[in-house]
Amino acid sequence: MPAARRRADAASRIKDIVDFEGVRDNQLVGYGLVVGLNNTGDTLATGHFTKQSLQAMLNRMGVKPTDAGLTSKNVAAVMVTASLPPFARLGARIDVTVSALGDSKSLLGGTLLVTPVLGADGEVYAVAQGQLAVGGFSSQGNAETVVKGVPTSGRIASGAIIEREINFDLTTLEKVKLTLRNHDFTTARRIAQAINAFLGTSAAASSDPMTVRVVVPENYRQNVVNLLTDIEQLRIEPDQLARVVIDEHTGTIVMGENVRISTVAIAQGSLTIRITETQQVSQPGPFAEVGTTTTVDRTNIDVQEGEERRLTVLQPGVSLQELVNGLNAMGIGPRDMITILQAIKASGALQAEIEVM
Repeated sequence: MPAARRRADAASRIKDIVDFEGVRDNQLVGYGLVVGLNNTGDTLATGHFTKQSLQAMLNRMGVKPTDAGLTSKNVAAVMVTASLPPFARLGARIDVTVSALGDSKSLLGGTLLVTPVLGADGEVYAVAQGQLAVGGFSSQGNAETVVKGVPTSGRIASGAIIEREINFDLTTLEKVKLTLRNHDFTTARRIAQAINAFLGTSAAASSDPMTVRVVVPENYRQNVVNLLTDIEQLRIEPDQLARVVIDEHTGTIVMGENVRISTVAIAQGSLTIRITETQQVSQPGPFAEVGTTTTVDRTNIDVQEGEERRLTVLQPGVSLQELVNGLNAMGIGPRDMITILQAIKASGALQAEIEVM
């Protein structure tokens, strides 16, 4: 494939690699009650907060319950979470997630009662209510229990109505800030250059590896939305740091295309010792006057020293593909490869950063 074609395929839209200042979600959380459960709710005798919440709700409705009367298992205390989209307006609806807080076994068939959901500032931004859609279920008998998915968590599509807006006016901005999702000096500079080439001015400049500042040109004043629309469609080729990411728990290795290896020799040999224990029966011969039948342990030890392994020399500037092909040709598995990469890094021959998860 020609180099120009590869660069075109690697180019990304600016909108896919940056976030625009002010265009962001806000997290909401609330506490409520789910009713209508089929005997799978919280145990009110031990769930003090569920019992107190139910009593407070009934008191507000003019009902004075007694402790002896609160024995139902059809109520569960839940946490309600939602994400408030940017520029969401009054009356719009958003999805909410409902998760059990007490010892409820399942929220299947439940209905969430009116629940205010709050932002980090303690203000109510939406009110949620509705029928839960639960993907999992739980079925229990005397000898076996079957659980599919997570029956103690569900969603309500369009289950919350927005009651408060977050004010942010794009039209009054004189500067726009772009924040890179993966910080890099080269990528930030390329973004600024692409924007300046499009606008025909020097309005954009990268102030650090994560931020590109754009001064709103005169022809885009009072119409910043058009500016952001034009900018986000521009394409640039993001640069990336030479990095090897290793997850030792699963044996996963991810290497970027810029990883390079200096001249180094690699030999990988494994010593495997296999011990097999077998019990055999020993008994005296027919008509023998002495001796008893007994079991005797037989031990077989097999030692494999990996003599078929060979010393491999990697030439300077070896690419990612050549490194992988060479290690695979040696019959090296992922876990042994992790050790080899760490040893190459320790020798100073790996021109990349190793990140262990």
